[in-house]
Amino acid sequence: MNDYYSDLHIHIGRTNKGRAVKITGSRTLTLSNILHTASANKGLDLIGIIDSHSPEVLAELEDYVRTGKMTALAQGGLLYEKTTLIMGSELEIYDANCQGPIHVLAYLPTLQAMQAFSAWLSEHMKNIHLSSQRIYCDARSLQQKVAELNGLFIPAHVFTPFKSLYGKGVMRSLTEVFDPTIIDAIELGLSADTDMVRGIEELAPYTFVTNSDAHSLGKIAREYQKIQMEAANFEELRLALHRKNGRAIATNYGLHPLLGKYHETVCAACGKAVKDEAGICPFCHSKHIVRGVATRIQQLSSTTFTTVERPPYIHQVPLEFIPGLGKKTLDKLLAAFGTEMNILHRTTMEQLLDIVPQQLAEKIILARTGQLAFEAGGGGVYGKIKL
Repeated sequence: MNDYYSDLHIHIGRTNKGRAVKITGSRTLTLSNILHTASANKGLDLIGIIDSHSPEVLAELEDYVRTGKMTALAQGGLLYEKTTLIMGSELEIYDANCQGPIHVLAYLPTLQAMQAFSAWLSEHMKNIHLSSQRIYCDARSLQQKVAELNGLFIPAHVFTPFKSLYGKGVMRSLTEVFDPTIIDAIELGLSADTDMVRGIEELAPYTFVTNSDAHSLGKIAREYQKIQMEAANFEELRLALHRKNGRAIATNYGLHPLLGKYHETVCAACGKAVKDEAGICPFCHSKHIVRGVATRIQQLSSTTFTTVERPPYIHQVPLEFIPGLGKKTLDKLLAAFGTEMNILHRTTMEQLLDIVPQQLAEKIILARTGQLAFEAGGGGVYGKIKL
């Protein structure tokens, strides 16, 4: 088996013609820029672009294959240089069984399958060109369509306060909305980790994935995973998500939950942490309280913990979060070591000291080993590293 670094949740901000796809995404978040950044700078082996259903994005992918810039793999996925692209789609479900909107990720193995999925989606949504649009069908019908096309179905950032499975979508259980047998993995999101959710028994059967949900080039691989597979392609990914034939997620790398922007319950008006979501802020008396991921997980957890063996979850601090590590310094590090994966996982202290001052080198090593202290985030504001 080989190790492959993977981020499966990357948005398209604009097409090559300038058309908006993810409206809140950066204008520089184009297909060509994503491919270059993921391959040359980040060092990712497998990426998921989750706006591949958008007709102009799909046309770009088709053009890349037609002109030989990408190769369609027999086992699914599109190869660009050393990086395999998995075509996906982020969708918003809000059917009669939902308490609130839920975002999900659907991945398809081939261009033909994505073309068929895009055509089907155009009959069930108002604007096929945009990302994360509401789909007007029930959740189980969507799951069945993805399965019919030999795809993968993953609920996205499942604990965030807005537009997620447990944040708004269900009262207690995923079975209120989904067929539990047609779920291939669970995406935890930025404010949670494996240890936090071990008391939620219904998640025990599923593999956890950790992805960036990148809205800009710099955010790519702020969360990712190392996957053990024979090769980087769609069918190997399927086997890994279902832990078959020796394939598996080997390690999850994610932000420390305290760095997530929805970890604590916070008053949206004054920004101060409050003890629970009910009632009025004791500081400014606002009723606009944003329930934190930690609070929601506690509500869903039982008093007994599941004993499912999980891969290690490494609290990885992205380089951009490290105080004093600006763009010029990052460029120096990339020039010396090639990719961010090399900087984060393979460089020694001695090698770092050849490029950056000792204090910064120590921060990189401490970030790598989870030894930094944090100030918790909440209410839409990221946490911070304590110096």
